[in-house]
Amino acid sequence: MTTAPAVEVVLYHLSDRGEDVLAAYHEASRRMAGTPGLLGNQLMNEQGRPDSYVVVSHWDSWESFETWERGAAHKDQTAPLREFRDTERDRPFEIYRVLARY
Repeated sequence: MTTAPAVEVVLYHLSDRGEDVLAAYHEASRRMAGTPGLLGNQLMNEQGRPDSYVVVSHWDSWESFETWERGAAHKDQTAPLREFRDTERDRPFEIYRVLARY
């Protein structure tokens, strides 16, 4: 049996209200605590651009991520950050399968 590849999800946010983004991130993270397959997430701020944020979530497998994404709780869990999505991008998110890791 082989292990399914891990998945990294990147969500882009844009706001000049940094404290509000941080508060929304903490609330969304609390709501997602205990989600099967979610290994963790992190909020990052782009160096030199204080209004640009990214949230990266780490999943143990594609199946875990897909199950969560299709589930009823998905929208409510991520709702606190939704108003900050970077709508200047064609897509406010990217999903990556990990191919190799050291």
